[in-house]
Amino acid sequence: MISPPPSEGQLITVLSIDGGGIRGLIPATILACLESKLQELDGPDARIADYFDVITGTSTGALVASMLATPDENKRPLFAAKDISEFYLENGPKIFPEKTFLAWLRNFIASVTGPKYDGKFLHDKIKSITGHVTIADTVTNIILPTFDIKFMQPVIFNTYEAKKQPLKNAHLSDICISTSAAPTYFPAHYFKTNDPSGKVHEREYNLVDGGVAANNPTMAAVSMITKEVFRGNLDFNLGKPAEYRNYLIISVGTGSAKLAEMYTAPDCARWGLIHWLHDRCFTPIIDMFCHASADMVDIQAAVLFKALGAEKNYLRIQDDSLLGDTASVDIATKKNMDALIEIANRLLKKKVARVNIDTGRYEYVKDEGTNEEELARFAKELSRERKLRQTTISSY
Repeated sequence: MISPPPSEGQLITVLSIDGGGIRGLIPATILACLESKLQELDGPDARIADYFDVITGTSTGALVASMLATPDENKRPLFAAKDISEFYLENGPKIFPEKTFLAWLRNFIASVTGPKYDGKFLHDKIKSITGHVTIADTVTNIILPTFDIKFMQPVIFNTYEAKKQPLKNAHLSDICISTSAAPTYFPAHYFKTNDPSGKVHEREYNLVDGGVAANNPTMAAVSMITKEVFRGNLDFNLGKPAEYRNYLIISVGTGSAKLAEMYTAPDCARWGLIHWLHDRCFTPIIDMFCHASADMVDIQAAVLFKALGAEKNYLRIQDDSLLGDTASVDIATKKNMDALIEIANRLLKKKVARVNIDTGRYEYVKDEGTNEEELARFAKELSRERKLRQTTISSY
């Protein structure tokens, strides 16, 4: 672990990143801003993984989380946050290749019986980045949701369990390929893990996109940490570690088209299978359950922290006004990717917003600053917490 555990400080720190395909450029841009704030406080070598006890991500968010937590030869994070946008800009068009009309038509026909993309480039790129690194090897704890289609249940890979249970210590490449395998877009992923010393020597996984279970993995991470607390994990010996007041959480979304009001009941009432799977450049049924999942988690977290009087410990940064191509998960033209980065930069300048549990829309919070100002405040809290832990360790 780069940072001393929470037991040496006062907080449990969590970073959560939603799924959303090429829209991962939005959290990538926001996280580069956060890391720059940390570097202003603690020097140019500061990395996001130095400050978070857990980084959790789903689908494209899992790829971002893995890039932040994969170690280099010196056991430091392989990527700085500012490098992640460049990764998307360089590789996005190859992961989601632009189609001519004839190619699009063939692809659409083929998509009725198979995934839209074969995923080969994405799979090769993930393997080249993470190599033979397993989830137990990461520089900070990561939690990555997937969904097992054979047993019809979520499988949440995490560093805590992987260190104790070899059958859950999968390669990061296999996990990232799995949690990015969005139905209709990429093929499901099959792999095995091995434990030569155990009673059960291998385990099979048949996995698809973690967004099926938790497109916003914030509460999945909190639940996993709480499980570790009750298991007696000494990392969390904070006196009252299960209290959510001890959590400091930043949750970053990939945007939605909620304000675009793209669908109506009269329209959808006429839809059959094809329309639910394909409407313009979108996959309505996939988009709907991913957004529903993400919003439900945000509402739960917002209500929980408000009830505890700890609203300031939870920051959700999300844009619900995407329009046209920017709302798509797989339009990776330079024009659209530049637009997504611009959306993220504008989002940083907007006032902090919280979800209205009645309307589901994000509303600006009175008497609070911009998202960038809140990131600066969180950076100070994170820096203070890390220094407190280091001081506690050095005093032993």
